[in-house]
Amino acid sequence: MRSAVLHYAKLLLSSVVLLLVVITILFLLLELAPGDPVQTLVGDIPVSDAFRAQITASFGLDKPLLERYLIYVGNVFTGNLGFSFGTDEPVIDLIFSRIGNTLALALPAFVISTTGAIILGSIAARTRKRWLDGLISGTAVAIFSIPNFWLGLMLIMLFSITLGWLPTQGKSSYGQSGIQLQYLILPVLTLASSELAFKTRIMRSSMIEALGGDYIDTARSKGLSPRRVLWQHGLPNALLPMVTVAGYSLGFIFAGSVLVERVFGWPGMGLLFIDAIERQNNMVVLGVVIVITVTILIVNILTDVVYGLVDPRLRARFARPVRSVA
Repeated sequence: MRSAVLHYAKLLLSSVVLLLVVITILFLLLELAPGDPVQTLVGDIPVSDAFRAQITASFGLDKPLLERYLIYVGNVFTGNLGFSFGTDEPVIDLIFSRIGNTLALALPAFVISTTGAIILGSIAARTRKRWLDGLISGTAVAIFSIPNFWLGLMLIMLFSITLGWLPTQGKSSYGQSGIQLQYLILPVLTLASSELAFKTRIMRSSMIEALGGDYIDTARSKGLSPRRVLWQHGLPNALLPMVTVAGYSLGFIFAGSVLVERVFGWPGMGLLFIDAIERQNNMVVLGVVIVITVTILIVNILTDVVYGLVDPRLRARFARPVRSVA
């Protein structure tokens, strides 16, 4: 028990340090980026010195870099992500107003990619070196090589422009609230595609290794059918590596939604992030990256916990008492 507590304490500490590193690097990069945020705010209208001084003072831009950095880091660890430059809205409110739409894409994409990978990877391992294995593996490699944004554009051309089956932009029809299913299909498929391909390859390798175990030979010697051997004996052992891969992939899906939301005009955090970059709204850019980073870190910690629960080797190691040196 003590070993487990120390392990997760170190994991939590390393996550906090990583978050601080991300904040520091991004804060400095945004400060060094060219452009005039005040001029971007007002557009092509000439800016007087008095107005510029007023704006810079109201947002604290007149303070030294180190002071602004320390103030921002202190605010972040108290839950304050600052205010949007121009609209003066709390950044955390802007993000929370969009995060539900992003989750509406990320969670179905995660379920589809993980479930599909388990099924397809198992079938590929069962039919190893046959035509079906070649078809699944080759398709997975091809899809994994395609950038998400390009795949999204191709799906729009096929299903929206050529066939006219599905809409291209937004989350619902004009004048309607909420999320309509037909608007969800293409972005979810686009977001799930690369993760499905990657996890299918991982599942195939894991299942091949599991099917080579001695317990599989024992199950076959008992006269069990190949299907029962595969799903009842091979699958539970092959799923252990998939726990880690699936957990990490949720973070990648969450972060990868940025480009997918841009392609489909989906009003989530990704679209908010890109709009903030175009407007040089540094506080919103920082806020979105921090939320995505924290989400990935939380998912990684939970993945580590789940893996410790399902892997009997880790349970035995954590349960072993720590001997003190006399």
